[in-house]
Amino acid sequence: MKYVLIIPDGCADEPQEELGGRTPLQAAHLPHCDAVAELGQVGLADHVPAHLPAGSAVANMSLLGYDPNTHFTGRAPIEAAAGGIVLGDEDWAIRCNLVTIEDQVMRDFTAGHISTEEARALLESAQQSLVEEITAPLEFHTGVSYRNLLIYRGSSENPAPFSEDTRTWAPHDLIDESVVDSYPRGPGSDLLSEVMTHSWHWFAEHPVNRRRREQGERVATNVWLWGLGKRPQLASFRDRFGLQGAMITAVDLLRGLARLIGWECIDVEGATGYLDTDYAAKGAAAVEALRDYDVVCVHIEATDEASHEGRVDAKVAALEAIDANIVGPVFESLREAGEGRILVCPDHATPLATKRHSHGAVPFAMAGTGIAPDEASTYDEVSAAASGRRFDRGWELMEAWITAP
Repeated sequence: MKYVLIIPDGCADEPQEELGGRTPLQAAHLPHCDAVAELGQVGLADHVPAHLPAGSAVANMSLLGYDPNTHFTGRAPIEAAAGGIVLGDEDWAIRCNLVTIEDQVMRDFTAGHISTEEARALLESAQQSLVEEITAPLEFHTGVSYRNLLIYRGSSENPAPFSEDTRTWAPHDLIDESVVDSYPRGPGSDLLSEVMTHSWHWFAEHPVNRRRREQGERVATNVWLWGLGKRPQLASFRDRFGLQGAMITAVDLLRGLARLIGWECIDVEGATGYLDTDYAAKGAAAVEALRDYDVVCVHIEATDEASHEGRVDAKVAALEAIDANIVGPVFESLREAGEGRILVCPDHATPLATKRHSHGAVPFAMAGTGIAPDEASTYDEVSAAASGRRFDRGWELMEAWITAP
């Protein structure tokens, strides 16, 4: 049996006036997702417990079948795993965004989708300044574009000042809002705020920012630190479900989760983690990967990015591209093979109105061998809610999908 999980990140939404009172899922032309719904089952799954942050780290951990109440320690240590950064027992990983803040307002949590090369140049300079100005065992690590990490190397003799009570705020939840009251709080927050404040001066006249300013692009005004945590402990997916998996994504968070549960990561040329990603290449890679792996997961960030930018048209277009280039080819491949199952489910909702992640259940559709069809004929929030099928403990959806009779 082969299994394919497709994650259109943040695609769940609310009715939009621009779409005649329909959600993006309802408005988009999604013949393949609708076919999954018609030939299988739809329902709702809640992947983010109310007391945990409504973000992709918690939600995707749940979607992959792991209870975040037990296993979630923070977003950054998951991304550290993606980068091959080994964390010791006393180390902490901290997510480090390059952002654009103007007049104390978060204008862009991506610093104009700064390039990885530019991010590396900024952080190499910041590392040198950090060593000279701040007394702490801290290391900047370049990731992809604006998504980077800061590692605190602790020890039993010199433990990190952070704890589970340290509070931080994700920059993508602060778009067009004042950041004055959103700096870190709690244990170790003084150190985090010190690095964030110093970075204003480190970056102000850096050659990268001078060049971007001259070209009319947004500059990286400073780093924004959040999502910190220690190394999580996750049992391998094979040990839990007896299956070997592979992850197709352009986002370090999903790569990290994959590696933590023992999955392979498949890099796809043209996969960007943005609206311009090569959807067809990801779909083709998924079909190819089915030859070698039991479970193939395709994660697409574009729908989430469209919501963060408040772009209704872009979200609908991304959904249609996912349907045509990923869901369609994968579902057809499974049907031609005569045995297999597909599951389409976002990790969380990202409403266009708020431009930020939210708590609450999201719609799923699954079909394939052994999955008896229900009455649904479309894949959207309304159809899923009407089915009455619901997983309030979202992490139980994975087992139900794999073991369905």
